[in-house]
Amino acid sequence: MDITILKGQIPDSVYTQLPDTNTKFAIDDVLKLAHFLSQCDHESIHFSAVRENLNYSAQALLKTWPKHFDAQAANEYARQPEKIGNRAYANRMGNGDEASGDGYKFRGRGYIQLSGKVNYKAFGDNIGKDLLANPDLVATDYALASAAYYFKSRDLFAVCEKGATVANVTAVTKIINGGTNGLADRIKLFNKYYDLLSGTHRDTHAFVTDFQQTRISDLEQENERLKQTLAGIDLDARKKI
Repeated sequence: MDITILKGQIPDSVYTQLPDTNTKFAIDDVLKLAHFLSQCDHESIHFSAVRENLNYSAQALLKTWPKHFDAQAANEYARQPEKIGNRAYANRMGNGDEASGDGYKFRGRGYIQLSGKVNYKAFGDNIGKDLLANPDLVATDYALASAAYYFKSRDLFAVCEKGATVANVTAVTKIINGGTNGLADRIKLFNKYYDLLSGTHRDTHAFVTDFQQTRISDLEQENERLKQTLAGIDLDARKKI
């Protein structure tokens, strides 16, 4: 697989990390690399964000972390990233309590936001670096490798190899995102990298049609779930009469 075609298509800081990352994590074919780069590209706002932005307003805190912030706490913590991270990520992912400072110290870094003390430890062991002592290395030196570690630890590369289809981009997206946020952009980016790496130019119209059909299928499934829910509510209501 010739990656030199990517020079000038991705930032130099990403390109220089590719050879070592590809070797270490066996990203050795077009499908794996196209899926991997497209997801990293989208998740990091086109390779521009390597540290989690925790500069939330009070309103955003209530929407994003309703379990961790009530109205009073949201107003007290608003626009204070370190305090927000320490509260929001306390006592989970291997972090200590709020006072420990672990939440902010081990906040999201890298192109797919490695988060939490336990995950920093595991990734550090994988690459032979003490990331507990030097967590910012994930942002400065291992932004791409940490993302590849995420893919490998969740068997995402096996999913990548199932094909160059909208359905498969969607499947990868759901594992990373938990839903399909930004799916259209992820598909666009996948097409870009796949075409560059494979030397092909596929029918964009066909991909758009597949995307539309995928969205229609998702909506139909959601509609069916809603019908079943409403039917259950109606049945319960009749039982009470």
